[in-house]
Amino acid sequence: MIKSTKADIVDAIYNKFGKDRKGIQKIVDLFLEEVKETLVSGKIIELRGFGTFEIKIRKGREKARNPKTGETLSVGSHGIAAFRAGRELKQAVWTIKHEEQAVTNENSCTREMD
Repeated sequence: MIKSTKADIVDAIYNKFGKDRKGIQKIVDLFLEEVKETLVSGKIIELRGFGTFEIKIRKGREKARNPKTGETLSVGSHGIAAFRAGRELKQAVWTIKHEEQAVTNENSCTREMD
């Protein structure tokens, strides 16, 4: 799968809208900061037709393993950011086939190796 960055999103908006690129960058940054602050404050963000962002609490564990060091440690309960796609987004991506995904992955792998 090919990745898209925040800069790619800003460029796409700039190409469609054609105004000030720095202004678009600022708006995207402010939007993402507002999403983060809203989630941290414990609120749910519902963007109709797109999806819902919320914080879920992951239960802690007595025995967890650090995959990097192999060290065993305990992890307390903690919040995680979760996203649930809305109906319109689900319908939009429903037609993507596994084969198309595999071809996209192969193309991105060969490009990264060049």
